[in-house]
Amino acid sequence: MTASTLDAPTPGAEPPADTTKVKRAAIASFLGSMLEYYDFYIYASAAALVFGKVFFAKSDPAMGTLLALATFGVAYIARPIGAVLLGHFGDRVGRKRIMLLTLVLMGLSTFLIGCLPTYATVGVIAPILLVVLRVLQGISAAGEQSGANSLTLEHAPFGRRAFFTSWTLTGTQAGFILATVVFLAVSRLSESTLLAWGWRVPFWFSLVVVVLAYVVRRRLEEPEVFQEEQQAHQVAKFPVVELFRTQAADVARVVLCALIAVCSTVFAVFGLAFATSHEVGISKTTMLLVAVSANVLALIMQPSLALLADRIGRKPVFITGVLGCAVMIFVYFQAIMSGNVPLIFLAALLLIGVCYSAPNAIWPSFYAEMFSTKVRFSGIAIGTQIGFAAAGFAPTIAWTLVGDSRTHWLPVALLVAVCCLLAAISATTARETYRVPLTELGKA
Repeated sequence: MTASTLDAPTPGAEPPADTTKVKRAAIASFLGSMLEYYDFYIYASAAALVFGKVFFAKSDPAMGTLLALATFGVAYIARPIGAVLLGHFGDRVGRKRIMLLTLVLMGLSTFLIGCLPTYATVGVIAPILLVVLRVLQGISAAGEQSGANSLTLEHAPFGRRAFFTSWTLTGTQAGFILATVVFLAVSRLSESTLLAWGWRVPFWFSLVVVVLAYVVRRRLEEPEVFQEEQQAHQVAKFPVVELFRTQAADVARVVLCALIAVCSTVFAVFGLAFATSHEVGISKTTMLLVAVSANVLALIMQPSLALLADRIGRKPVFITGVLGCAVMIFVYFQAIMSGNVPLIFLAALLLIGVCYSAPNAIWPSFYAEMFSTKVRFSGIAIGTQIGFAAAGFAPTIAWTLVGDSRTHWLPVALLVAVCCLLAAISATTARETYRVPLTELGKA
């Protein structure tokens, strides 16, 4: 099937959207998602390596690191709250305005973290300010992808919705790669320089991405389908109430499907700590290169898998990828325990670069197409953020499951596999929507 065939109207379907608008929306979504996950990974790195000494200097080193990592988890508590607030206004006043708000909020919060005074300068005020800015980041993140997915989907031509919306999640891989490169460069500084000012540079650098993304987003237009609802006075007065009154089952479905994110956080956070621990002994450089390689492959695979989903449907691609993750997580940990570096690379490429790329590429369209226009923003935001909250705490749970041996990985793999199975089962109950016109989405 050719691209021209995909762009052609189908009987009963809406006419194709302006491809200039949808390309602009996809680029804006990519840049915003890249900023969000750039922040995610630089904050994680800084919390593990620097913040314990900079913001919790009075504590012993182990406790300082633990407190710093706790500030990382604060964002996951704030995200469901942000989902309700931003979802309400995204469905009331428009996708574009909220996308601009989340971009500025995320960018300024990240930049200001790089400007914070240290504990040595202002005492306990320093960690308090850090937590406040982290909460703002969490609220912003709750609305970023939901707004981007809604706006891109509603601009996309019939038959190409998965492809264009997949660029939102492809931005997450780009953000991870960018953050890793920047922080690796900074980490080469001497420890005194790193603690004095070097750690601030990655946070300041985010301003470049903010400016670029803001320029692109200012040129976006609200989707016609949303404008038509506004003009017809069909916008829900209380979108969240309308959402749970009419589509509560779809919210629950998204929550369970979003558990697939547990695979990502266990791979990126727990997997790194586990493999580089004294008991396992893989070098940090090797594991960072493993993660970067897997995400580089994902940059290629995700748009390709999204094109496949536009041809054969969302469910086959999503479910196959999820079940693949359930199997490959065992292979990945077994490879780590073998100490065979080429095998570790191969297992990571298959797990994240191929299997996880399938649900990661498909969920922006798969979830968004479950909801009608009037509650789409709220539905995606609330459903995903509840599911992602579980993923946020998965590395902590995984570390507890490992126990004192620090090599007993089987319970962790079982945890990921169970989450994958729950996501797959939930996906089987969803409606297949790849050939459903935009105006018919979210209807029985």
